Amino acid sequence: MKIAIVTETFPPEVNGVAMTFGLIARELGRRGHAVTVYRPYRPDLAARPPAAEFTEVPLPGMPIPGYPLLRLGLPARRRLTGVWRDDPPDLVHVVTEGPLGASAVTAARRLGLPVTSSFHTNFHAYTSDYGFALMRRAVLGWLRRVHNRTRRTFAPTQELCDELAGLGFRDLAVLSRGVDTELFNPARRSAELRASWGADPTTPVVLHVGRMAAEKNYGLLFRAYAAMRAANPRCRFVVAGEGPLKEQLRREHPDCIFAGFYSREEIGRHYASADIYLHASLTETFGNVLTEAMASGLAVAGFNYAAARQFVRDGENGLVVPCDRPEALIAAGVRLAGNEHLRQQLRQQARRALEHQSWENVVARFEADLLAAIRPAHPVALTA
Repeated sequence: MKIAIVTETFPPEVNGVAMTFGLIARELGRRGHAVTVYRPYRPDLAARPPAAEFTEVPLPGMPIPGYPLLRLGLPARRRLTGVWRDDPPDLVHVVTEGPLGASAVTAARRLGLPVTSSFHTNFHAYTSDYGFALMRRAVLGWLRRVHNRTRRTFAPTQELCDELAGLGFRDLAVLSRGVDTELFNPARRSAELRASWGADPTTPVVLHVGRMAAEKNYGLLFRAYAAMRAANPRCRFVVAGEGPLKEQLRREHPDCIFAGFYSREEIGRHYASADIYLHASLTETFGNVLTEAMASGLAVAGFNYAAARQFVRDGENGLVVPCDRPEALIAAGVRLAGNEHLRQQLRQQARRALEHQSWENVVARFEADLLAAIRPAHPVALTA
């Protein structure tokens, strides 16, 4: 297939959506498809050599106000229409629902090109975190309109597909998430890195990786850490990432280690060098960080939804708690901090749960779904 992927976030940006479609573009290219990625131009990020598996086309964009780490792509209907009229792709896949993504849906429909989309971020759920709760209905309406103009909308879990169906989204399918089990691997554990955190081989290190933003539930995360440290004063807490809350959190929690922004390769070493991962967010559509932590051999605790519901068997390879019981997540963290035997048991089993969740298998299923989306526009004559 000749596939156009339109996204407002893509590597070298580091977030779940960017990394997911960086890997999907790579794997589709390796499977012989001609993949072109349309994304906002990022002159502020270090230049990379061109990828062998896909082509990138930079388009105009602008920083998101108050969140310069991410950009909005500006509408590009006329440009995309001209490019695709001259050299039409077999399918357009729209990753994000911003101005660029919405304009790509319009351009594809006007040219009669098959267009699909994927739902990765609960923007309507974020409105309360940023003081715009009254806009929830409008945001949800925008998301529904963008996705329902495509032939199929992919979401990372069946649970989310069911939720979206109840909100009026149509033609839903699952696009699960894989994990790079070579990059996220217990073998990458580093005694030198642990020593830089003030941890010896027996010190429980609690890690959190992610965007430091309101929707990530950092208040609960730090409450849990305080309780864990009260139960086991030897605990160390490491936070890796960037975001608008970073400086505030650094001031409020000087006893914690704020590791900053790292490449994907380096963050794999951080995961493997920790012992415990707490996932406090309740707004993720999947939660790549949880599966990356499990593949790295960490004892995880999180709410029973999304990736945790799919992969964690409570008490066997991790701990899960009901979504409406934040105190239960704190209690789970305290259990992990104070029980070395439980930590070691969960760490050994966590890796095993993810060993077969490769990106190759995930992309093979996605490839088949994209082919099915194309067929109505390109019927094939069958012969006896």
